[in-house]
Amino acid sequence: MAVPKKHFTRSKVGKKRSQKGLKKQDIQPCPQCKAPALPHRRCTYCHTYAWSKRTSTT
Repeated sequence: MAVPKKHFTRSKVGKKRSQKGLKKQDIQPCPQCKAPALPHRRCTYCHTYAWSKRTSTT
């Protein structure tokens, strides 16, 4: 049967787990409509990405 090699304190385990938390996202204004948008993603309001408007295929 497997046995742990070392006992880790709750403090050590908590410090290790604290690095897995959520990171703050960098929200920047869209260059076209100035709505808040995430970088390197299309704008959810005007659907532009890298200064080119996305056209629908319907």
